Amino acid sequence: MKEFIKRTVNFTRVEFWAATTIFVFAIFFLITNTLGNDWNAVKNTSENIRIPFDYYFTSKLLRYTILYLAFLLLNFVIVPRLIRKESLVLDILLIILIFLAVGLAFGIINTQLKRLLLPGYQANHATHISVIQNNFLFAAWLLLLMGFYSVIKYASLYLLTHAETIQSRYKFVAPGSLVASVIWMITMFLLLTVTTEEPIKAIWGTILPCSILFYSYAFQFLIPQSLYKKKPFRAYIGKTLLILILAFIPVALLGMLLTNHGDPGLAISSLNTAVQLLIIMPLTWVLYKRHMRGNEEINYLKKELGQSHAHFDFLRSQINPHFLFNALNTIYGTALQENAERTSEGVEKLGDMMRFMLQENMQDKISLSREIDYVNNYISLQKLRTDANPNIKIQTEIEQQVNIIQIAPMLLIPFVENAFKHGISFREPSYITITLEVKDRTLYFDVCNSKHTRQENDPEQNNSGIGLNNVRQRLKMLYPGKHELVVRETKKDFFVHLTLQLS
Repeated sequence: MKEFIKRTVNFTRVEFWAATTIFVFAIFFLITNTLGNDWNAVKNTSENIRIPFDYYFTSKLLRYTILYLAFLLLNFVIVPRLIRKESLVLDILLIILIFLAVGLAFGIINTQLKRLLLPGYQANHATHISVIQNNFLFAAWLLLLMGFYSVIKYASLYLLTHAETIQSRYKFVAPGSLVASVIWMITMFLLLTVTTEEPIKAIWGTILPCSILFYSYAFQFLIPQSLYKKKPFRAYIGKTLLILILAFIPVALLGMLLTNHGDPGLAISSLNTAVQLLIIMPLTWVLYKRHMRGNEEINYLKKELGQSHAHFDFLRSQINPHFLFNALNTIYGTALQENAERTSEGVEKLGDMMRFMLQENMQDKISLSREIDYVNNYISLQKLRTDANPNIKIQTEIEQQVNIIQIAPMLLIPFVENAFKHGISFREPSYITITLEVKDRTLYFDVCNSKHTRQENDPEQNNSGIGLNNVRQRLKMLYPGKHELVVRETKKDFFVHLTLQLS
């Protein structure tokens, strides 16, 4: 579900087809309603007046079409560009034009409708102005609703796509609470936009947020603390009753603010107490127990599948043999062409790298400075075979570290290795740019490189490598909720951005 939402194109398609379906159904019901009446006239439901069929159908069709097209333009073109801060002035002008077009079109339609509904209706200039003003207010209200919809939509997308990060960073957020919050925001928006009794809005606006808060608190703190008691469920019920008693007056005051009456506020608070006690409290207990059983099964499967310390060692020890063959060939070629100075430099750097893999790579954590040394040695060794080619540009801005910051070994090198493997061509212009800096114990690492089509006789033409997949696995296992990995790819370029919170 989360991966689906991350793909904006797929979400946009769902949104488009949902809006189109609503539009088609509106046209369908318009046709069926008008066909059920006289072909020459349609009777007004509130007045004993018959409206010409052609105008009734045409006016309704125009309204639906204008609203549908305005929604498509605003939701799929203008709002996304505003969020990306593209063509800001043009988009603001388009919004103003849509506002004027909707207000003017509805004003003309409704003015003509009034003339047909009211026999002998004589509209003067002031009446026309009043009708037009009301329809411009209606257009402004529609734009306001569109703004609320966009805020709720993008807030929901953010919450759902960053659910794991939010839950790991904020311990108070329980599994499922973000989804419940999104559902509440959407349903509350729908209740506010349609004609609904005020008590219903007040009840939904009070009880569901209280339920989400109680569920999160009980899931993360109340139940785990109760499990240490002799009778966990009884202790859980006792603490829940105490919380509900303390919350009764605040919830009643909130209900009074939403309804402007005292009695409905007390009724809402009483209903909230009953819902929390009879539904949310036992439901949270059941979900927590199921969550614990799920975690136990996951831990068991991890052991069975070898996702343990030995598996970490295996992942860390993997390195592309293609690089080792290239390095040895480079040193051999350099020895034939030059004096032993560059050859000895290459041998020394390769020795440091092999020593790193055999010794420090087996540790759980190493200093960031040693990881950076390994990356620099790798880059220097690769430059031995690329410096002679003026079409190959390699730029690095790697900040040296003096602070004692720990990092899991071999996390950065797969990105650099991938850049040299796919980004260097001796036949075409190539480039690699690598930057690394640390701010407030947060590492920012960027690798950008060119892409080239491999030759047909290249033995690794169809081999995409396992380094990036391994590093993704290790980041999820070693830094859950403490990293952000962004990979973008075009036909000519490949870009990787890693943000990592270090200890």
